[in-house]
Formats: sequence, C-alpha cells, structure tokens
Amino acid sequence: MTSDEFVPPGFDPPTSLVTEQFHLEPLGPQHNQADHAAWMSSIEHIRATPGYPDGNWPPPQGMSLDENLSDLRRHADDFTRGAGFTFTVLEPADHDVIGCVYLYPSASETWDVTVRSWVRSDKAGLDLPLADAVARWLASDWPWHRVDRCDR
Repeated sequence: MTSDEFVPPGFDPPTSLVTEQFHLEPLGPQHNQADHAAWMSSIEHIRATPGYPDGNWPPPQGMSLDENLSDLRRHADDFTRGAGFTFTVLEPADHDVIGCVYLYPSASETWDVTVRSWVRSDKAGLDLPLADAVARWLASDWPWHRVDRCDR
C-alpha cells in the first residue's frame, strides 16, 4: 500500500462479523430509523466512550432523521469507494441496531487505521467485548498492521 491508499488495490473488504453477542454488517440507508433511534437514545454515553474525545459527535442536540440518512449514505459511499468502512452492530436475535463501528484512515502517520465504536447505553456491557472482537477481526481479515484502538 502507498501512503495514499487506505486498502490495497483489489482488497475485498469483509462484510460481516458474527459473534454470539452481536452481528456486524455494512451500515447503509436501510438502517436509518434504527440507527437514529440507537444513538439518539445514548448521546451522553457515546460522548463518554473512548474515541470520541473532541465532543463533536454525536451532536448534543441530535439531528433529524433526514440528516442521519445523509450521513448513512456518506458512510455507504465511503465503503463502496474503500475510503472508510462503517458497520452497524446488530442484536443477534432481532437485528435491532445496538451500535456502530468505524474504520477510517488515521490522521496520524503512526497508525494505518483508526477504529471507533459505540453501543447504546443499555448495552454498555458490550463496549469492550465489541472493541476486542473487532481488534481480533482486524488482525485476521484486514490489511492493516498499525491499528489505533482509541485507548481500548
């Protein structure tokens, strides 16, 4: 990979991670209502989660469903272009949205990728299991060696 590439040419990104506690799939417009409800119900919890130090997301006042839809479309486009990979975290039983995982290029040359994740406040016990499962997944199925886990 060159410094301008996030993933090597021809890399086929994994599109799922399945554990007993949660399932990951690419985030897209089809998740809009459930995604919006998940993070809107947990703004303070997410803002206190490692990886969200600047206090810019989520916005304290929330955002409209249409604004969220635009955001999801941007993430889906990033996934298609290989510019970043965002996954929704789903409850295994009912596929309700319980969180999100973001894999994006690091702003620092120290790291290949920055990984951020959040879960709804009522699922706070999954914060570390999710971060650890994603770290193992990145080590086994993704091309990066220097992973910024945001103090996880």
